[in-house]
Amino acid sequence: MTESRNSAVLAVDGGGTRCRVACEVNGVIHCVETGTANVSTNFDAALAQIRAGLEALSRQACIEGADLRDWPAFIGLAGVTDAVIAGRLRDALGLTCARIEDDRPAAVRGALGAQDGLIAHCGTGSFLAVQVDGAMRFAGGWGSVLGDEASAQWVGRRALSEALCAHDGTQVQTGLTQKLLSDLNGPAGVVSFAGSATPAQFGTLAPAVTSAAQAGDSVAVEILKAGADYIAEIAKRLGWQSGRAICLTGGIAGHYAPYLPDEMQPAIRAPQGEPLAGALAMAKEIRHEHL
Repeated sequence: MTESRNSAVLAVDGGGTRCRVACEVNGVIHCVETGTANVSTNFDAALAQIRAGLEALSRQACIEGADLRDWPAFIGLAGVTDAVIAGRLRDALGLTCARIEDDRPAAVRGALGAQDGLIAHCGTGSFLAVQVDGAMRFAGGWGSVLGDEASAQWVGRRALSEALCAHDGTQVQTGLTQKLLSDLNGPAGVVSFAGSATPAQFGTLAPAVTSAAQAGDSVAVEILKAGADYIAEIAKRLGWQSGRAICLTGGIAGHYAPYLPDEMQPAIRAPQGEPLAGALAMAKEIRHEHL
């Protein structure tokens, strides 16, 4: 089955959790999902997941794989840090009409559409972005060692730090700090856990923090206020202005909403769509550029 570029586009949205590969043909969207795809962490593994997704997509939509690779495509993947790795991926996949970037632009376009505004994405990792007149400006997304403030891993890691301070007597003891010390078998257990924990494992502690904050735990509230202060400060530095939309995406982002400044509260909106929808929209823009 052969489709012209005028009627079909291809999109990929991949990150540390999953990779979604989709195409839209004559208004019909086909989508498949595979495993993790971070091209910086493991290029070959990410490449294998994308290839598997393309093969599954071609079977589902009854489209020749060679046709898919010639369609206008937007590929948004975690770990695309420069043009070199983007070109390497393009060559490996045999894509002839693709724009390859990291996974943030698709998330912004999916959440905001063409609307001006801010996206604060706080999942296991984090980043902020402002979109104005279609142009995007980003901050963050540099990983757990050098950044990812207000992410779930940041919340979990900070909670453990506060628990150790409570043990030392330099922070108040609360239900949250006592729970963390008890669950991890004391200070030595906390240090042992932190020494080998992945960002995702730190992130598993975040629900305990958000739950404690809802119950009024002072340490938990302090942590979420710090995360909200970071979001507010970086938003202003990126150029967000009062009245422009704010989308809080990712598992923990919504928990910061009550702690954001008063001027930001009325601007909070639900995302218009998922990153994959943003990737498809950007693929259509590429298609129009080539008409």
